[in-house]
Amino acid sequence: MDLFTYYRSTSSYRVRIALALKGLDYQAIPVNLLRDGGEQLKPEYRAINPQGRVPSLRTEAGRVITQSPAIIEYLEERYPEVALLSSDLIVRASQRAVAALIGCDIHPLHNVAVLNRLRGMGHDETEVIAWIAHWISEGFNAVEQLIGDDGWCFGASPSVADVYLLPQLYAARRFNVELSACPRILRVEQLALAHLAFQQAHPDAQSDKPA
Repeated sequence: MDLFTYYRSTSSYRVRIALALKGLDYQAIPVNLLRDGGEQLKPEYRAINPQGRVPSLRTEAGRVITQSPAIIEYLEERYPEVALLSSDLIVRASQRAVAALIGCDIHPLHNVAVLNRLRGMGHDETEVIAWIAHWISEGFNAVEQLIGDDGWCFGASPSVADVYLLPQLYAARRFNVELSACPRILRVEQLALAHLAFQQAHPDAQSDKPA
């Protein structure tokens, strides 16, 4: 498998976590979102992903899957060992709800394209950072109430909820979002920092991270 990725992309990061948790081998193909106006916008990459976004996954059969939720669902169905979803339907739905809250309601609002649009509309960096902090904080306040009191987000092993949460935490740290009101989230972060799969997927461990 080939994963078209960018070290600091939260959506790429979550796919890397899923691959690492499942112990799957893949070739990382970096797509620099900043170089030369963004390699994701070049015709060569748009031929792979017409939307011009990362990540994209090229399967062993040569088929390309775009959008991190679709990629993670594909991996879960194609490689069910080391399951990322509970067999309990209610817990399973709760895991998906946290993933969707992060993937649909937090992350898109600090996507590079959105932030550049804000800048293009005349907002300065102070206003952009305040925008990011507001939406991450609002979303995390809800996540904090949805996850459990012990272990990972929903029990003794990481699930799709944790796969989405850790990259969002990375973004929160990047933008200096205050997290003291989220002890459950911080507990999960500590578990992830000590877990090999999360370490392997971390932006700092990627070959395309600038020296």
